Amino acid sequence: MIKIEDLSKKYGANTVLNIESLEIPKGQSFGLVGNNGAGKTTLFSLLLDLIPPTTGQIKNNEVQVNKSEAWKPFTAAFIDESFLIGYLTPEEYFYFIGELRGRNKADVDALLAQFEDFFHGEILGQKKYLRDLSKGNQKKAGIVASFIGNPEVVILDEPFANLDPTTQIRLKAIIKELAAKEEVTVLVSSHDLMHVTEVCERIVVLNKGAIVKDIETSEKTLKELETFFAG
Repeated sequence: MIKIEDLSKKYGANTVLNIESLEIPKGQSFGLVGNNGAGKTTLFSLLLDLIPPTTGQIKNNEVQVNKSEAWKPFTAAFIDESFLIGYLTPEEYFYFIGELRGRNKADVDALLAQFEDFFHGEILGQKKYLRDLSKGNQKKAGIVASFIGNPEVVILDEPFANLDPTTQIRLKAIIKELAAKEEVTVLVSSHDLMHVTEVCERIVVLNKGAIVKDIETSEKTLKELETFFAG
């Protein structure tokens, strides 16, 4: 379970995030939506201890993330290309992450084989560095790298951006399959309301850093979200 209490982030006099309470149960597929500047990436950055909170705390499976690193072995994420190591090839990067996650080359190869369709022949065996791949292909590599080591918590920030329609469809299937595993908690942020309603069982809407809606996904959710953002 992820538990957030009295969490805020301020830059000077500007409050960019203010969440009194939020709990994400183990095994839930959780969607986060909001306009630019709503605080989505800030929240994920706090979850990953990339930035310090101004007040409050986040616990990931009872571990306070800014006080201990004990959450890292079971948590994985891809936020943006800064998570990659640009001077490595995709293969080198995957094996590097595998070593960090206690997986050998054969383990990593077995996982990568499951994503041949997703890679679409554009990632492996190309003899290119990650920095030389397109934004979309960098994202594919980063997303799959986050699955190495069977993490219990997976955090993906705007995973559908910069992907072509075919790859978006494949990614939705991958996230649904991941979310179907009861022991895996998946957190997804997206500007695409349709995609997030398809893959998440619960959606939280952020506006100016605050939670304004917390919805269990149903056949009415997409319309409800569209009405909210149209207003």
